[in-house]
Amino acid sequence: MKFVMEFAENMILRMMEDPKERDRKFREHLYTLKDRCKQTKEMWSLPLRPYGFWTFDRHNAQIFWDAKISQAPGRRDPYDDLLQDDHHDVPTPYPSSTTSTDK
Repeated sequence: MKFVMEFAENMILRMMEDPKERDRKFREHLYTLKDRCKQTKEMWSLPLRPYGFWTFDRHNAQIFWDAKISQAPGRRDPYDDLLQDDHHDVPTPYPSSTTSTDK
């Protein structure tokens, strides 16, 4: 009977995992995850588009040819006002549409 108990004990011990081996595997797993996270964070810190990508002509084409958009507040070049001779005759971004009723 002792043989059966010894056999069962050895079988159970073989089926159980070694705690040192389990800790080693888990530590390796954590280190690989940490390396992957570090690599991902480095990639996220890089810009998606190169510097000046959105200033290319193909992105700003409508702004240049559409006078309403190009002279809108915030889009108008502030130095355009300084380059003009008369500072008081600055064109307004949105011309007023007044109709004369005096005939």
